[in-house]
Amino acid sequence: MSHSPSRDTVLCISLAGRPGTFGVRFHNHLYRQLGLDYYYKAMTTQDLPAAVAGIRALGIRGCGVSMPYKEACLALVDEVDPSAAAIASSNTLVNTDGHLKAYNTDYLAVRQLLARHQVDPSTAFALRGSGGMAKAVASALRDAGFRDGTIVARNEQAGRQLADVCGYRWLPELGDRCPPMLVNVTPIGMAGGPDAERLAFAEAAIEAAQRVFDVVAMPARTPLIRAAEALGTPVITGLDVIALQALEQFVLYTGVRPTPEQMQAAVAFARES
Repeated sequence: MSHSPSRDTVLCISLAGRPGTFGVRFHNHLYRQLGLDYYYKAMTTQDLPAAVAGIRALGIRGCGVSMPYKEACLALVDEVDPSAAAIASSNTLVNTDGHLKAYNTDYLAVRQLLARHQVDPSTAFALRGSGGMAKAVASALRDAGFRDGTIVARNEQAGRQLADVCGYRWLPELGDRCPPMLVNVTPIGMAGGPDAERLAFAEAAIEAAQRVFDVVAMPARTPLIRAAEALGTPVITGLDVIALQALEQFVLYTGVRPTPEQMQAAVAFARES
């Protein structure tokens, strides 16, 4: 089918302070592959309440939510799924006949990846970061049964708060500690950022780690991931997270679950930009 939007086309959008292209390309590619009369567009706003009211009033089916709107949007919806309630943060809104429900597919994706990689919940870990995504990852670890965790964050207030909520300890720096699993949930290693070439953890900690998890998706092979791969250490990448959370959004919006091959093709297409 032609993918030119018509009056019958179902519209899905994203709201972000700085809209990206991955979601647009991923969703629209799958709509074309599966012959669905949907269209996805990235947007930004300075007026979140009006934007959410517009989603409801205009019949927009779904909305991906990025910073800085993930927490504020919860007060504007009718229902909060446990995935979003667990961390008081949402990245996905679903509109069913004017009823808005908030989900967090970042949280769902991390839970799925921990299970898929069969990570033992008795594994001690250090998680660097204290922002919204760190909250999603730390909460997913907590709810998956991980008890021995350290939140590493220079921001003491945010770091302590996240650690207290999840039942973990807080440290401003990891120091000479070398836990079995390292988790980076900061922009360290992100392409184009000031720390693009930095390692999120000390080399000694990386060398001692039994698993490395980096949520930075661009590039998928960050300095931390490359260092772990060179040592033969199992990794979970940010691309794994962004692809899986986008897939779960797609399923929520359309009710259709693509095959693994269709998903892989959509991820490859989304990464080309």
